[in-house]
Amino acid sequence: MSPTPATRLNVLGVGISATDYASATTAIMGAARAGVPLGVSALAVHAVMEAQRDPQYRARLNSLDIAAPDGQPVRWALNMLHGAGLRERVYGPFLMRSVCAAAALEDVPVFLFGSTPSTLEGLSGNLRAAHPGLRIAGAKASRFRRATQAEAAEDAREISRSGARIVFCGLGCPRQEAWVHAMCPLLGAPLVGVGAAFALWAKERGMAPAWMQAQGLEWLYRLGQEPGRLAGRYLVQGPGYFARVALQKLGRSPPDMAPRDVPPEFWG
Repeated sequence: MSPTPATRLNVLGVGISATDYASATTAIMGAARAGVPLGVSALAVHAVMEAQRDPQYRARLNSLDIAAPDGQPVRWALNMLHGAGLRERVYGPFLMRSVCAAAALEDVPVFLFGSTPSTLEGLSGNLRAAHPGLRIAGAKASRFRRATQAEAAEDAREISRSGARIVFCGLGCPRQEAWVHAMCPLLGAPLVGVGAAFALWAKERGMAPAWMQAQGLEWLYRLGQEPGRLAGRYLVQGPGYFARVALQKLGRSPPDMAPRDVPPEFWG
């Protein structure tokens, strides 16, 4: 029986799923058992703001089955605009941890796609240590460029041959959502974009303290780690996001979040 994903609610034209860890994990495991595709990603402010300038990216986000509220500001918007009543966000690294725990219990093999060979090696070892019995059927590092259609088809064959029934993608926003959108028709398994989870669980990057995460200040912690790369994202996109959400709350109509056909964009 196929899973029924959570309700999607409009935040600036992006359909964000009113879900939590338990519901998202249940849907992913249900798709894995049934052998059906399920497009999942955990979306923070950066993804929602990228969707404002790129209608095709917005369409890809809206084609996902589950677009989980990864960032606290995204959860706040769901609660403020729609009364969703969500008590926690669905942080990509913690969603991965939840799914891996369930997969280990049910002996469901997983595949890791993206990042570098050294990150994948550290990630695989740490996941196995944290979740005894977890079967990692395979792993493939990123090419760090667009893939050809032939390369993407070969990636799909490699994943299928591995026997994996859940695929985690760690290409980062916006590439991982494009990858999930393009690969879903090629694979009978849930594809889960988890952003920074690969580097975090490989112990290559530190995680913000729990109190900063709870207060929506993880961006400040990450800005301190990578100011050159993230200054524009957080210091420009952040204020713009809150201003747009305020305007939506005051009655400005957001873009339509209805999915539409867009060409696949292959990464790998």
